[in-house]
Amino acid sequence: MFSSLFSTAPPVDPKAQNLFPVSESSDLLGELEAKDLEWTCAGGFTAETQIFYQFLQDGTMLMCQVIHSSIGLWYPTIQFTCKIYNPTTKETIWRSVNVTNFTAAPPGLDKRSSKADQFSITHKPSSDDSHAEMYTIRANLSDNLQISLDVSRPSAAPGFKIGKGPKGGYSYFGSDQQKPDGYVVHRFWPRTKVSGHIIHNGRAIVAEGHGMLVHAIQGMRPDLLASRWNFAHFQSDAHDGVSAIQMEFKTLDTHGRHGPGSGGVVVNVGSLVLGGKLAAVTAETKWAGEGQSVKAVMSRAHHLNPVHDPDTGYMQPTAVEFRWAGPSLLPGVDGSVNASVHLDVGSPSSPKGLIEKVDFLAEIPYVIKTMVSYVAGTKPYIYQWQDKAKLVVRGPDAIIPGLSEGLDVEGVLYTEASFIS
Repeated sequence: MFSSLFSTAPPVDPKAQNLFPVSESSDLLGELEAKDLEWTCAGGFTAETQIFYQFLQDGTMLMCQVIHSSIGLWYPTIQFTCKIYNPTTKETIWRSVNVTNFTAAPPGLDKRSSKADQFSITHKPSSDDSHAEMYTIRANLSDNLQISLDVSRPSAAPGFKIGKGPKGGYSYFGSDQQKPDGYVVHRFWPRTKVSGHIIHNGRAIVAEGHGMLVHAIQGMRPDLLASRWNFAHFQSDAHDGVSAIQMEFKTLDTHGRHGPGSGGVVVNVGSLVLGGKLAAVTAETKWAGEGQSVKAVMSRAHHLNPVHDPDTGYMQPTAVEFRWAGPSLLPGVDGSVNASVHLDVGSPSSPKGLIEKVDFLAEIPYVIKTMVSYVAGTKPYIYQWQDKAKLVVRGPDAIIPGLSEGLDVEGVLYTEASFIS
């Protein structure tokens, strides 16, 4: 306390930029290194998560997630959560388990692997020559739910982050990037293959399909980091594999280009896999008060025709739209790639494709809940939708024949809209 009274550090300009978004990086593609997917298990106020999103052949959505949450000197809380949603029967299976004896880097493995009494997730080389690496997931979540999955990454679709090097993927909060007040980072496998099975109530469910992986860290209280999140995950087996993913957050008024009061900045990153190959990586920043024009690189989420939802108090979109545009990443293939997908999600009284409106506070660990404050009368919610969708794509014919004329790719879209404050 006393050292701060006699500090010789220069005062911070109140109008100094205090947000440094990853979407401003001069390098779009940063291929993942081994350390990028390692567990950091950082202290302070940090939430780190590894999420496997998969679509099975019948359209069932399978999500497996490990969450490592720390608050100061408190012992970290580690959860394994699993959601299985069948869009035909509308059945949802949900488990959230506080695990015991968690460790990263189990004996003989590096920190990309982890285990606890209730699960093991092991990273290793793939046994399939067309896939470079894989994770095996084994989990016993209750007497009536066990999971055994192999999730592998195709060699032609490398994992990525925005920006190169060890700091690739990071957005920094605070005026000093070397000593930030907080940060957020995302690393992706944009397309995966899943095989295995799920045992539910003694019945075996074959798990074959495709999806994605994200490893993310929030080094900041969630109520101070972002007011909104949008997430899109599209997969199709057409044209040897098509994937479109997008992650977007909007800052509070506290962080922006000109310090406190200039916030409401939208930071968006995404990717396109076409013909089974990583064809484009996208990133875009929308600074507060600035419009968005058509550009060579675009990465955008739109809420269309929002209406008031009496269940949550928020303005819920009745449709969502996502757009991507960027230069081709494929060797010897010049030109740009662009895509869009539109999903009608209906109204609060007549929803379409709605899986659930998730009470955010009910899902986070109790110790974090006690540290997070929200405006009186507001409650964070996450809308989850899934439905069949059409990705409209255009690009060089060398990627997919006929792409220059535009292709409509039929697939499945899972999307989340999170209202935090």
